[in-house]
Amino acid sequence: MNKRLIVIVLVIVAVAGAGFLVLLNRQSQALQLTTAPMPPPAPAVNIEDLTARAGAGDAAAQTRLGWAYQKGAGVKPDIKEALKWFRKAADKNFPDALAALGEMTQSGQGMKADLAEAVRLYRLAAEKGSVAGQYDLAFLYESGNGVEKNEPAAAKWYQLAAEGGDAFAQYDIGQRYMLGVGVATNQVQAFKWLALASAGGQSDSGRLLPELKSRMSSADLAEARRLAKEFVPRAGP
Repeated sequence: MNKRLIVIVLVIVAVAGAGFLVLLNRQSQALQLTTAPMPPPAPAVNIEDLTARAGAGDAAAQTRLGWAYQKGAGVKPDIKEALKWFRKAADKNFPDALAALGEMTQSGQGMKADLAEAVRLYRLAAEKGSVAGQYDLAFLYESGNGVEKNEPAAAKWYQLAAEGGDAFAQYDIGQRYMLGVGVATNQVQAFKWLALASAGGQSDSGRLLPELKSRMSSADLAEARRLAKEFVPRAGP
């Protein structure tokens, strides 16, 4: 099960006549495959050209070719080939390759699973600006899997991944601002991130916005909408 399909669920319960949002626990770690989906090469990419560029040492092409073999996008799926190209790019410290290799290392794709090594790779990727690495590291801090559970650290990395344009990270950090988990409660920031997540296709976010909107002043709501409208994702590494 892909971790990005295991989202934090919020439900509204009545307590003393007021509406409160309750953060439910994620499914048990035994059911979680904590690996973020990596995008395959764009359909327009010519595999032969991509292979040539990868063979010439282009780390970005090597990473995209690894995704192609991992996902079977334009080529027959081949985990060994995926690992080969991810490792070549990771040896050059290419951020997204480090994250992809970390995900395969954690899940044991083509190798023995090694959570400690996965954490090391995620951290390298995250520190170098990989959105996937930032999300992966945040999730481990949230779950306490491979690292000591640390909600402020989880919030920090979710925030960075959200700033990179990841809709699921925007959903996660939006909830945190709404509930004050790892960050101070901030309805303006909560609405901003949830609105962006909803626009990015994260369906659960849209179900939270009406309740949040009902508790905001018109000034705060206008500010949140302005921030969402002006948002520009951070450029990739």
